[in-house]
Amino acid sequence: MKAKIATTKIATAIDAMRDDYLAAVKRLVAIPSVWQEDDSGTPFGQPIDDCLDATLALCREMGFLTFKDPAGYYGYAEIGSGEQMIGVLGHLDVVPTGERSAWQSDPFSPEVRDGRLYGRGTQDDKGPMLAALFAVKALLDSGVQLEKRVRFIFGTDEETLWRCIDRYLAKEEVPQCGFTPDSAFPLIHAEKMLIQAWLHGPGDPLIELACDGALNAVPELARYEGPLWEELAAKLDELGYDFTAEDAEVVVFGKAAHSASADTKGVNAIARLCLALRQLGETHPAVKLIAEQIGEDANAREIFGPVEDVSGRLTCNVAKLTITPEHSRIGLDIRVPVTFSKADYDTDIQAVAEQYGLRYEEFDVLPSLYMPADSPVITALMDAYQAVSGDMDSLPMTSGGATYARAIPNCVAYGAIFPGRDKVEHMPDEYLIIDDMMQAMKVYAEAIYRLQGVAL
Repeated sequence: MKAKIATTKIATAIDAMRDDYLAAVKRLVAIPSVWQEDDSGTPFGQPIDDCLDATLALCREMGFLTFKDPAGYYGYAEIGSGEQMIGVLGHLDVVPTGERSAWQSDPFSPEVRDGRLYGRGTQDDKGPMLAALFAVKALLDSGVQLEKRVRFIFGTDEETLWRCIDRYLAKEEVPQCGFTPDSAFPLIHAEKMLIQAWLHGPGDPLIELACDGALNAVPELARYEGPLWEELAAKLDELGYDFTAEDAEVVVFGKAAHSASADTKGVNAIARLCLALRQLGETHPAVKLIAEQIGEDANAREIFGPVEDVSGRLTCNVAKLTITPEHSRIGLDIRVPVTFSKADYDTDIQAVAEQYGLRYEEFDVLPSLYMPADSPVITALMDAYQAVSGDMDSLPMTSGGATYARAIPNCVAYGAIFPGRDKVEHMPDEYLIIDDMMQAMKVYAEAIYRLQGVAL
């Protein structure tokens, strides 16, 4: 095991990078890298491709060797020498911003206020990824010799289907160990299974809804427009829900959050709309299922029962709802505890779908992740975190989030949010705390140094 690095020199180098780091984060956050279909010929839209190009250009400016997948699915930046490789995996795509009125400033015009940098992607994942990048630069500038190569792998499709990382794994060298700076400190050693799915059903000529957003985000609003708008407004008022109603349109408000925190941080606007519609007598099967089987219980205990283990409780986020005269579709994001059987899940969800005359379609599945807390990589990362932060009490954690840690062996989610700080990814007014990111850089520098000595 490597001894603690001489941190004073490294810390001084990192502190001197503060302005450059902030400029780099602003440079990337200003690019609206939300997935879109366009005619650019790029896999996930021109803005994401532009962000990948800008990131690789920044890496070259910092002295890294870079490569971009010819089709534009991913890129990487590498430095150092040696047969073995440490991977740092992060993503450049971001979720949609939601309603602009919920933001104090433009989501893609990054702004510093009260020691925080605001903008979409500051916390998820551009700010943390750049903190790790600058940490390696500080090590090299301070004369540290790397015994293993360090490769930063930049994904572009993390918020949807991970097609970027799948292509990387099919074509490129796989690191022997690593981390993704896409969660919280000290680290996440267990991640729930992620299942995203559709429930397809009949259309309806009398009710039309288009509640759309990211599958991995709790919907913050749901719109209804139609003849029942006055009755719906009265029912929402009776239920105590937040809404507006004007000119035959009703907008129900919730609270955005990451799907992994749907049961603790989110308020689901689609669920509230369906609960109100059901109480008014609406019988469409999609509305009935949401209102009767899920409602505001983001653990969906009516469907699955009380499912919980060391990784937490099962969560079920109703992320999308579309009803047209021809078709209806519910979009679900489910996070399944690590010891729960996928077969049990399949049986329960299929039974409910059939009960309401809906067809279940699996859209994406990511298996769970579990690494023993005493594994060599986790030991090295925990030692690095404790050496820099002085926090000897925090323990390895579990999460409902789905990170790139699942993509390679000996990899976990590691920072960059410190204990006691709010996780605001996928929310309006997303931000990073500047001083915290500078501290995270020091943790990452120590971690990369210690991982050099881990036998793999």
